[in-house]
Amino acid sequence: QYQQVTSSVAGITHPYLNVGRIEGGTNTNVVPGKVVFKLDRRMIPEENPTEVEASIRRTIAQAAGECPGITADIKRLLLARAMTPLPGNQPLVDAIQKHAQALLGEPVPSVGTPLYTDVRLYVERGIPGVIYGAGPRTVLESHAKRADERLQLEDLRCATKVIARTLHDLLA
Repeated sequence: QYQQVTSSVAGITHPYLNVGRIEGGTNTNVVPGKVVFKLDRRMIPEENPTEVEASIRRTIAQAAGECPGITADIKRLLLARAMTPLPGNQPLVDAIQKHAQALLGEPVPSVGTPLYTDVRLYVERGIPGVIYGAGPRTVLESHAKRADERLQLEDLRCATKVIARTLHDLLA
């Protein structure tokens, strides 16, 4: 279902849902009296958060309603809207791309990513912002959120130079 909804933002294909945690029961031979699961539903910029949440609630309530004796209590833990590109971002994007290409020797594309970052809070208020960082190009390559998450120091030095030169251009 989620793969049928697509985004016009390059780099973001579709929304996704991940059940990241399931807890229940006291032992393998005992039917649990309660099961708790936590899910992460990443939205694309084109989606309406209220509609997304209502759809999830309907789906869970419908599934629970099909099983006699099952009830579902649903609590939202966090609502993080997808970051939406702003027209005012282009000078920032252009400057970062220019300096990154000069330092890395190859073009750096401007693409969206379904990551959860605080940059979205600035963008929601109309303040231009982009996500740019040091290291591998993908979460998989960087081993992000794992015990062996990694970053080469030279990548950090290079990204620091890109940001310093970008700030010089934009603030000079």
